[in-house]
Amino acid sequence: MVAAAFIPLLPLLGFLLISLNVNRLRKEIAAFIACGVMLAAFIVGVITFFGPDTNTQLFTWIKAGSFVSAFGFLVDPLSKIFILVITGVGFLIHVYSIGYMHDDEGQNRFFSYLNLFVFFMLLLVMGSNYLIMFVGWEGVGLCSYLLIGFWFKNQEYNSAANKAFIMNRIGDLGMLIGIILIFINFGSIEYANVLGSEPTVPVTLITLLLFVGAMGKSAQIPLYTWLPDAMAGPTPVSALIHAATMVTAGIYMVVRNNVLYSAAPLTMDVVMIVGLATAIVAATIAIKQNDIKKVLAYSTVSQLGLIFVALGVGAFSTGIFHVVTHAFFKALLFLGAGSVIHALGGEQDLRKMGGLKKYLPITYWTFFIGVLAISGIPPFAGFFSKDEILAKAFEHNMIVWALAVFASLLTSFYMFRLFFLAFFGNERAGEHAMSHIHESPRSITIPLMVLAALSVLGGFLNVPSVLGGSHRMADFLGIHEGHAEANHSTELMLMAVIVVLTLVMIFIAYTRYVKNNSVPVEPSETTGLQKVLANKYYVDEIYDAIIVKPLNGLSKVLSNFVERFGIDGIVNGLGKSVVYGSRGLRFFQDGSIGYYLFVMVVGIILILGLSINW
Repeated sequence: MVAAAFIPLLPLLGFLLISLNVNRLRKEIAAFIACGVMLAAFIVGVITFFGPDTNTQLFTWIKAGSFVSAFGFLVDPLSKIFILVITGVGFLIHVYSIGYMHDDEGQNRFFSYLNLFVFFMLLLVMGSNYLIMFVGWEGVGLCSYLLIGFWFKNQEYNSAANKAFIMNRIGDLGMLIGIILIFINFGSIEYANVLGSEPTVPVTLITLLLFVGAMGKSAQIPLYTWLPDAMAGPTPVSALIHAATMVTAGIYMVVRNNVLYSAAPLTMDVVMIVGLATAIVAATIAIKQNDIKKVLAYSTVSQLGLIFVALGVGAFSTGIFHVVTHAFFKALLFLGAGSVIHALGGEQDLRKMGGLKKYLPITYWTFFIGVLAISGIPPFAGFFSKDEILAKAFEHNMIVWALAVFASLLTSFYMFRLFFLAFFGNERAGEHAMSHIHESPRSITIPLMVLAALSVLGGFLNVPSVLGGSHRMADFLGIHEGHAEANHSTELMLMAVIVVLTLVMIFIAYTRYVKNNSVPVEPSETTGLQKVLANKYYVDEIYDAIIVKPLNGLSKVLSNFVERFGIDGIVNGLGKSVVYGSRGLRFFQDGSIGYYLFVMVVGIILILGLSINW
C-alpha cells in the first residue's frame, strides 16, 4: 500500500515547513502545522492498520557490487502496532506541547524537532530492511540530542545531550557490526530474505551484537545512565522518548528478529538476565530519587527491563503488549509531572511540593490513574500486561519470577511515594508558589484525560494467559511462542498474591508519606545502603573514573605529544623545508647579469667535463 509511505512523509513535511520558516511563522501556525501533520499521520495509520499487509519497494537505494539495498516500507502487524502508538501518543504529546512551551521563544524550533523525531521513529519501524531501520535508529539518536539539549544555554543540559548521544553511539557500533554480519551470512539485508525461514547459519554472535544496540537505545545495563539525564529536556520530550519512540526501538528490533533470537538460546538468556538486572537496579535507585522526572526516568528503565525479561523467555507478544500499555500510562505520568512542574513554575523537587491535590484536580486524578496502572492494580492497563510478563516468567523459572515480582513491588512503592509526596501532606512549595498555582490549560489537561482513559481501557486490548483467554496479541502478530500449557488456577493464585503484596507496598508508602508526613532528606544526610541508592550506586562516578578520566588523560597525551611533536612536527617540518629550500633557491634568481654569466660559464664547464671521455 503506497499510502503507507505518507505516514512518515507527513511529519517530515511538517519539519520542513516549520524549520525552513522558523523565524517567520507565528507560534500558533507552527503548532497547527506540527499537530496537523501528526493527526493526519495517525488517521492514515488507522486506515493502514485495517488494511492488508504490504512490503512495498519504492526504488533501488544503494547498489554496489553484490550489495543491493532497496528503499521500501514493510507494513505488517508489528509495524502497524508501533505506527498507531507513535502517531497516536505522539499527537497527544504535540498537543500538550502547545500549552507547555507557549512562553518559550524557541517553540517553532521545538515543534520542528518533534516532527523530525517522529519521522525517524516511523522510518525505523516501517523500513523493509536493516539499513533503513539503522537510518531511523541513528535519526532518533540525533533528535534526542537536539531535544535533550534544547535549552542549550544551560551547560548541564548540553552535557546530558552529549552523554545520550555518545552512549548510544557505543551501542550503535555493535548493532552496525551485527548488520554487516547479517549481510555476510545471509547475502541480504532485506527482512523478507533474512527472516523468511528458519536460520541455517550461527546467529548467536549476530543477535548478541544487535542486542548491544538495544542496550543503548532501550537503556539497559550497562548503557542505561544516559536516560535519567535525558530529563534535562522539556517534559514533552521526556514523554516522547520514554513512552512512544526512542526507548521502544530496542524492543521493536528484538521482536522483529524473533526468528533469529529464538534460534540463539544463549542470547535469549543474556537478554533475560540483563533485563532482570536492569529492572531491579533501576527500581531500587528510584526509591531514593527526589526529582519527580528522575523517578519516572528510572521507572522507565525498570519497566523496559521487565519487557526484556519477557523477550528473554520468548514471550515476544507479551513484551509488545506491555510496550503498548506502558506507552499510555508512562506518557500520562510524564505529562502529569509536566503539569505539576508547569503549575509550580519549574519546580521538580518532590520535597518542595505537597498538598497539590486541591489545586490541580484534573492533574491529580489523571496522575492517580497512571500510578494505579503502572503499579498493576486491576483493572487498569498495567495489571494485564505486567501480570502476563510475570506469568511467562513463572512458566520459565521460579527464580526469574521471584526477582521480577520484587522489581514490580518496588515499582508500586516508589510510584506511590512520588504520588503522595506531590499531592498529599503539607504544602512545601512556599507561599509565593502556592498563591500563583492553578490548573494547567486545556491543551495540557485534555491529553492527560485521553491518556488516562487509555490507561484504564488499554489492558482489554489483550486477554492475558493468566485468565485462560486467547493470546490476542500473539495471534495478531503471528508469533508462535511455544510455551508450556500453564496451570491457570496456580497463575490466578499467584496473581492474587501479587495484587495483595502490591496493596501492602502502597499501604507502607501511605503510612510513611501521608500518615506520618515523612519528607525525604538530602542525599548527603543518608548513610549505608540509603546513601548508595541516593547516589545511584555511584555508577556515573565509576564510569567517570575507569572510562572518562583515562580517556581524557590519553587524549591529552595524544594531543600534547603525538599530535604536537609527531603529526604536527612532520607536517610543519615539510612546510619549513619548503620555506627554507625556496629561500636558498631564490639566490639563483637575484637579477644580477654577472652572476648569471658566472653560473652559465660554470654550467658549460660542467657539461663539457661530463661529456669528455676521460
